[in-house]
Amino acid sequence: MNKPHTLLVLLLAMSWPLTTQSQQALPSLGDASSSIISPQLERQIGESFLKQLHAALPTVSDPLLKYYVSKQLTNLAQHSDLREAIMSVVVIDNEDINAFAAPGGVIGVNLGLMLQAEDVHEYSSVMAHELAHLSQRHFARGVEEQRAQTLPTLASLIAALIVGAAGGGDAAIAALSTAQAAGQAKQLRFSRDREQEADRIGLNTLVRANLDPTAMSRMFERMQRAYRFTRRPPEFLLTHPLSETRIADARNQALDAPRRDYKDSLDYQLMRVRAQVHYQNNHAQGVKRYRKQLQEDPTDRAANYGLALSLSRNGEHEEALQRVEQLLNVNPRSILYNAAYAELLIDADNTAQAMRLLSHQLVLNPDNLPLSMLYARALNKAERFDEAEQVLTRLSRLHANDVDVWYELAETAGLAGNITGVHLARADYFYLHGAYHRAIQHLEYAQRLVRRTNPQLQSKLSQRIQDLRTQIRAQQS
Repeated sequence: MNKPHTLLVLLLAMSWPLTTQSQQALPSLGDASSSIISPQLERQIGESFLKQLHAALPTVSDPLLKYYVSKQLTNLAQHSDLREAIMSVVVIDNEDINAFAAPGGVIGVNLGLMLQAEDVHEYSSVMAHELAHLSQRHFARGVEEQRAQTLPTLASLIAALIVGAAGGGDAAIAALSTAQAAGQAKQLRFSRDREQEADRIGLNTLVRANLDPTAMSRMFERMQRAYRFTRRPPEFLLTHPLSETRIADARNQALDAPRRDYKDSLDYQLMRVRAQVHYQNNHAQGVKRYRKQLQEDPTDRAANYGLALSLSRNGEHEEALQRVEQLLNVNPRSILYNAAYAELLIDADNTAQAMRLLSHQLVLNPDNLPLSMLYARALNKAERFDEAEQVLTRLSRLHANDVDVWYELAETAGLAGNITGVHLARADYFYLHGAYHRAIQHLEYAQRLVRRTNPQLQSKLSQRIQDLRTQIRAQQS
C-alpha cells in the first residue's frame, strides 16, 4: 500500500537528468545539486508528488489528528536546520510504520507510527529525521550523484522499479541485481550515508527541542526487534535501512547530550489513543480494554480518553461526555480538549451546546482548522447548511491544499442547494488529486450554470479550464 510514493520519488530522481536537460543551466544556489534542481524546482516536484500521493493512498481526514501532527511537526521544525517552510503535512491512513520527506517541503507519516512510538520523544525522533532529509536537500543531492549513470543503466533501474510497483517485488530485485550490481552497491552507500547524516542532524534537533535524544536509538531498536523475523518489513525499514552500526551511532551520539528527566506529552498520548480507536474494529471490546487499563491505573488520562471515545462510538454518550469533561478540566484552554469535547457533544446530538462551545473557542482561536471543521459539522447537523457552507468556504481560502476541506465543502454546498458550489468544490478536490480531466468536467458544469447570471465568474472558469488543459498537454509532451 505504501509503495507508490516511494517509487515516485525514486523515479523522479533517476529519470530527471534524462528529461530536463534545460534545467542544468540553473545558477548555483550554494551546493552542486542546485545547478540541476533549484529549490523552486523542488517545490514544483513536491506539488506534483502531493497530487499523486492523494490519488494513490488513503489519507486520514480526522481534523484533530491532522492538527496535532501538523502542529507538532511545525514546532519541531523551528529547532531544525530547515530554512524553507513546510509545504504540506500528510497523514496516511495505514497501520504500518512509515514516514517520508519529499522535495519541496512535503512530509508524510503513516498513522501507524503513533501506534508504535510509545512516547512523544520516540515519535519526534522519526519526524526530526525526516526534517533533516529536507534541510540537507537529500533528494537534490541524490540527483547530482545519479548524473554519472548511463542511459541504459537508468532505463533498467526505472524498469525494475515499475515492475516493483506492479507487485513483482522479487522480479524488481532480480532486475536491479542483473542490471547494475556495482552501481546498486554505490547507490546503497549513498543511501546509507544520507540516512546516517539525517540521524545525526535529527538527533541535534531533538536536543534543541528539549526532547530525549536517546529516543532515536530506542525507536530503532524497537523496530528492529518487531520486524527482525518478518518476511517483508514495513516500508520505512526498506527506504530507511537499519543496521547495528546506525543504531550504535545514534546511541553514542545521545551520550554527548545533556542528561535529565524527560516528561512525556499528554497531548501525544491522547492522540495515540485516538489513533488506536481509529483502527478499532469492535468498540465494545475497546470499552473493556480501556476500563481494564483504568482499573490498573485510575490516573491514566489517556486511557480515560480512549474509554470516552470507545463509549461514544458504541453509542454510550452520557458516560463518554462525563469522562471527556474530566479531561477538559485539566486544561480548559486547550484546542485539542475543547475539540474532543465538542466532537462527542455532536455525536450525542447535543448540537446546540456544541455550537456554543465551538463559536466561543473560534473567537479565541479564529479560523482554527479542527474547531472550524467541527463547527461546520454541528451546523450541518442542525440543518443550518448555508452557515456551514460559509464556514467551509472561508476555510477553503485559508487551507487551499486540504483535500478534506474541499470534500466537506462540496457535500455541504449540495445540502445548501448550491449546485454551482458543489461543482466548484469538486473541481478543486479533483485538482488536488491530479485528476485534471475530472476537474475540467466539473468546471464546465459550473460554467454552464452561471453562463447567464454571472459572466465574470464564467470568464474566470474559462481561464482556469484553459490553464488545466495546458497542464495536461505539458504532462503528455
